[in-house]
Amino acid sequence: MAVSAAAAPAAEPLPRSIFKKFLVMLCSLLMSLYVFYCLADRCQTLPGPIIAAGAASEEDEGGGGELLGGSAELPPWQAAAARRKRLLQRLKQRRRRQEAAPGAEEPAGAGGSRSGGSGGGVGTAGTLALLLGEGSKRLPQAIIIGVKKGGTRALLEFLRVHPDVRAVGAEPHFFDRNYERGLGWYRELMPRTLEGQITMEKTPSYFVTKEAPARISSMSKGTKLIVVVRDPVTRAISDYTQTLSKKPDIPTFESLTFKNRTTGLIDTSWSAIQIGIYAKHLENWLLHFPIGQILFVSGERLISDPAGELGRVQDFLGLKRIITDKHFYFNKTKGFPCLKKAEGSSKPHCLGKTKGRTHPDIDQEVVQRLRDFYRPFNMKFYQMTGQDFGWD
Repeated sequence: MAVSAAAAPAAEPLPRSIFKKFLVMLCSLLMSLYVFYCLADRCQTLPGPIIAAGAASEEDEGGGGELLGGSAELPPWQAAAARRKRLLQRLKQRRRRQEAAPGAEEPAGAGGSRSGGSGGGVGTAGTLALLLGEGSKRLPQAIIIGVKKGGTRALLEFLRVHPDVRAVGAEPHFFDRNYERGLGWYRELMPRTLEGQITMEKTPSYFVTKEAPARISSMSKGTKLIVVVRDPVTRAISDYTQTLSKKPDIPTFESLTFKNRTTGLIDTSWSAIQIGIYAKHLENWLLHFPIGQILFVSGERLISDPAGELGRVQDFLGLKRIITDKHFYFNKTKGFPCLKKAEGSSKPHCLGKTKGRTHPDIDQEVVQRLRDFYRPFNMKFYQMTGQDFGWD
C-alpha cells in the first residue's frame, strides 16, 4: 500500500506535459490557419482597385456599375474575386469579337489604346497585366534625341497613345548629365513593359551632346533614334522666347545673335544659334550609327499633318499604324493639333501653357541674316538625310 500511495503522485506530470504539447500544436495550427487566411484574403482583394481602374471604359458598354461595385451580400474578398472573374470574361468576349470581325473598331481603352491585333497590340488585357505588376523594366529600344524646341514633347505625347509604346514622362538626361549613375539607375527610370512593347524616352539635348552617340551605342548599337527638326531660325526664336519667359531681363534677340552687329558676324557660341546647325551635330552621330537607324521628323509637318508624321514614326518603330487622323483635332487658340484622348484619360488633351508661346517681334533684317547664315548648313543637312524640309 505504501508503494501504491507513493506511485500515484508521480503519474501526474505525464498528462500535464502532453497537454502542454497539445496546446503548442493547437496554437501553431491556429496561427498557420490565420496566416493562410490573411494571405488568401490579400490575394483576393488585390485586384479590386486595379479592376476598378481598368474597367472605367467598360461603363460605356453598360454593366459598368456591376463590374465596379460587386454584390453587396458578398464579403469584400469574394466580391473582388467575382469582379475579377467578370472582367476576364468580358475581355475574352471582346477578344472573340475582334477575331470574328478584324476590321471592326474597338472603343479606346486607357489612353485611347486598343488591341493591335496582328500588330501585337497589348490593349486592355495588357494594361491590366501592367497594373498587376507584370512585365519588366527594360533599357529603351528607341530614343527621341532632339531637338530642343523642335516638337519632341508633342511627338512623345502622341506616341504614348499607342498601346505598344511605353515611355518615361520626364526627361532622364542620362547620356548627358547623369551617365555616372550607371545603366542600372537608368533602367529603373523606365516603365514596365510586356513582350512586344517598346520602351522609349526623350531628351532633346542628346543631339548636341558630343559624348551621347558613343554612350548610346555602348548601351545598344541597335537603338533606334528619332530627331524632330524644325526651321532653325524659327527654332532659335522659340528657344529665346522660352528663356525670356524665365528671365525677362535678358538682352534682346538681336543683340545675342551677333558677335558684331556692324559686320553682321553671327555668334555661333550662343546655344540658340548653335543647336540649329543640324548638319554639324549629325556628323557626330553618323560616326556611331548608320543613317537608316535615325528617323528625321519634320516639326512643321507634325503640326500640319500629325497623323502623316506619326505614320512614318510607327513604321520606323515596327508598330502597327494605330494612331490616325481620328486621334487629333486642331486647336486654333494654341495653333497646333491636340489629342482627342490622351494616355490614361478620356478627355481631350493639349500640351501645357509653356508650349505655343507667342514669339516676340524680331527685326526682319536679323531674320534674313540668319536665313542666309543657315542656308548652306540646311542644304548639307538635306543631302545627308535625303529629305528636303523646305526651310529655304
